[in-house]
Amino acid sequence: MGNDVIIGNDGTPRCAWAGVGDTALGRYHDEVWGTRTSDESAMFEALTLGVFEVGLSWSIVFGKRDAFRKAFHGFDIAKVAAMRGRDVDRLLQDASIIRNRAKIQATIDNARAMGSASPSLAALAGSFETTGKHAPQSVADLAKSTPQSDAFAKHLKSQGYRFVGPTSVYAFMQNVGVVNDHIHGCFRATD
Repeated sequence: MGNDVIIGNDGTPRCAWAGVGDTALGRYHDEVWGTRTSDESAMFEALTLGVFEVGLSWSIVFGKRDAFRKAFHGFDIAKVAAMRGRDVDRLLQDASIIRNRAKIQATIDNARAMGSASPSLAALAGSFETTGKHAPQSVADLAKSTPQSDAFAKHLKSQGYRFVGPTSVYAFMQNVGVVNDHIHGCFRATD
């Protein structure tokens, strides 16, 4: 087994980025990342975390996941879509999240797009799902973007979504299970 898969404290092989212990990141790896979902709230959360990850590391954004949930009403799409300028100003004072006006506003705009777009984000994501793909052999084999993520990003932009480039959309696709990029040898990989 290469350095990209490690054996956890429970004896289970996992992608190395998940760590070896029973941590929030480990549970996220085991239960969320790469698991197909059509739950709109979960998809909105994944999209939002991707917006905030642009230009930053996943570990920074993931470490603020609970704070984002609180700041954005548990990722209730209708409640976030109803947020206004005073809410943006309030969130810019919230040190528990990443205080970036453009990303906060993009999250609100994305909630509004989700509320009115057709097809829904879940249906659209499903149309880009990859099946029958073999697990990557190593982290070096992971794509940053694909022709599918490029097309998906263009479609999202045409529906009014913001901060949705091919790279962040590919990360979203991994997160919601449209793509399963667990490394070969990981118990979650599709070999």
